[in-house]
Amino acid sequence: MKKNKIIVKTKNSIYPILIGSKLVNNLQKILKQNLIKSSKYLIIVDKNVPKKFINIIKKNLKKKIILIKLLSSEKNKNQKKVDLILNILLKENFNRNDCVIAVGGGIIGDLSAFASSIFKRGLIFINIPTTLLAQVDSSIGGKTGINTKFGKNLIGSFYQPNLVISDIEFLKSLPIREIICGYAEILKHSIIDSKKKFYFLSKNISKIIKLKSPYIEKSIYESCLIKKKIIEKDEKEKNSRKLLNFGHTFAHAYEASLKYSKKLNHGEAVILGINSACEFSLKKNILKKNDYKLIRNHTQKVSNKLTLNKFFTKNNVDKIVKYMISDKKNINEKINLVLLKKIGSPTYKNFYNISDIKKFTKNQLNSN
Repeated sequence: MKKNKIIVKTKNSIYPILIGSKLVNNLQKILKQNLIKSSKYLIIVDKNVPKKFINIIKKNLKKKIILIKLLSSEKNKNQKKVDLILNILLKENFNRNDCVIAVGGGIIGDLSAFASSIFKRGLIFINIPTTLLAQVDSSIGGKTGINTKFGKNLIGSFYQPNLVISDIEFLKSLPIREIICGYAEILKHSIIDSKKKFYFLSKNISKIIKLKSPYIEKSIYESCLIKKKIIEKDEKEKNSRKLLNFGHTFAHAYEASLKYSKKLNHGEAVILGINSACEFSLKKNILKKNDYKLIRNHTQKVSNKLTLNKFFTKNNVDKIVKYMISDKKNINEKINLVLLKKIGSPTYKNFYNISDIKKFTKNQLNSN
């Protein structure tokens, strides 16, 4: 069981992130090493996770286990599903020393963590992310949340996990589209951190997407380190943690405008959002053209068929901007964007008029 370990230290908690292959085969040992001794486990599983992994986890626990299988969909990331989880915890008389384990992507992790945070004001929570997107992003940092008709993740809490186990074996069961979805967040992290890390991705993109070792492990590890560094400084997203939203104000609005359709997954929306944020940075003379071209060339390598006007027309502009207005980072009538000065140098205090964003979005749809 070869593994990399990262320790995240926030103001209120310390927890490990384990990255490696066949980690769930040694789950019992890992729980013992991390002093987790629950008598009951609620396992919340994405229906798409292969049965063999669930059998391995159940075999390792050897305790009272209750299993829920949920369809991983943004439309299912809602209060109704949270109530389903809470009702089971109440009915089975879970206490604060018992444990919820999420086995799935970011949607399952967000739902499970949010329910864990509000049940008796918090019980033990373990995240076993099974998608590349969840392993490099949503499983780290303690953000939980559900969607409403008003937008994405507008109801939630900050609740750090007790343990994160990122097992590379899960990734081998994913379609290429899901790998690219996670790669979008790896790319985002490199853009806001350093040109050196961006160049590593540029040089090794095909090996990473094909899950070649040690490139995939290194990419996940480095991506987690970038996020760790930011959340340790700003756990509750008061200041610099907002940098992690680079490209996301646009991306979340694109997703919500399509009603979280399978036509556009989160990672694809992030790639479009990165392109939009970079183009806006260029138009406002914040980002230089050379770095803009480097990033656009890279996103085209990821997916050259991914363009904004494949999903939207000028008739959708008002809807897109409406969702951007409801973004959590906004504190007045203006829209706050995370922009880029150069690769490795983002900026997050950028407030723009709604009319400015509408005009830009219309121009994007004309030029895409």
